[in-house]
Amino acid sequence: MLEIARTLDPQTSRALEDAPTPMSACADYDVVRRIIAFISENWRDQPSLESIADHVGLSTSHVHHLFRRWAGLSPKAFLQAVTLDHAKRLLDAEASLLDATLELGLSGPARLHDLFVTHEAMTPGDYKAKGAGLVLSYGYHPSPFGEAIVVATPRGLAGLGFVDDADRDGALADMRRRWPNADFVRDDAATSSYPARVFEPERWRPDQPLDIVLIGTDFEVRVWRTLLGIPFGRATTYSAVAEKIGSPKAARAVGAAVGRNPISFVVPCHRVVGRSGALTGYHWGLTRKQAILGWEAGRMA
Repeated sequence: MLEIARTLDPQTSRALEDAPTPMSACADYDVVRRIIAFISENWRDQPSLESIADHVGLSTSHVHHLFRRWAGLSPKAFLQAVTLDHAKRLLDAEASLLDATLELGLSGPARLHDLFVTHEAMTPGDYKAKGAGLVLSYGYHPSPFGEAIVVATPRGLAGLGFVDDADRDGALADMRRRWPNADFVRDDAATSSYPARVFEPERWRPDQPLDIVLIGTDFEVRVWRTLLGIPFGRATTYSAVAEKIGSPKAARAVGAAVGRNPISFVVPCHRVVGRSGALTGYHWGLTRKQAILGWEAGRMA
């Protein structure tokens, strides 16, 4: 695994104290998304703060403070944290970090997963039925990465995705495709507790684990359980995940399973990169993948 590089200026610790709430971060995300897209497309040129501000039509001061409030680090530090060059150089450390993570395991006081997730899988019969008999509550809520759609069962969180371009119907259709025979019921109140549990680091407590329900094939669930072992702020490769589940030649199948992960962010598929270190593939968009990695880098400072 690789550690996502982070280079922060001396004022970051104070900025982290003013980390955005999910509501304010959601309102800021459209501008932040444009900033990240610009940085991602022009990272080789190391764009200045002035050129970034010109691109989004805001002052340099506004851009600087908005981005710092959103991520806890400056646009320059974000650029340094997620450039592909950093990922490529750090992949050499993958094996030892992965081995250390697996040796510590996923239970007990040494648990590494930042959300302290407890999980259960549906039976193969449940999966084959494509959700028949399941009642899934869903709702829309702000998050640091744009509006989120949250899907839950009485047993725990079952789905987490994102709304792009105010297309709530599209986000819901994405979730319905995963469980076409389930009954989906809009209930924002039933899903309202999950965003805080997921996106507010102070709520990540080992004595209050987040219950999630993994609904997929046996192979998919094995992949998703492995993703839960990737530490916060680090990443691994598809081939490393394939090795971990005992199918070293199944990297492509692992990639497909990663892409079908229904619980974005919590099951951290954003922490999987290509063998070269490229931030390839993310169901909710590469810009959002980079945004999440940068957000994590800021929280790790």
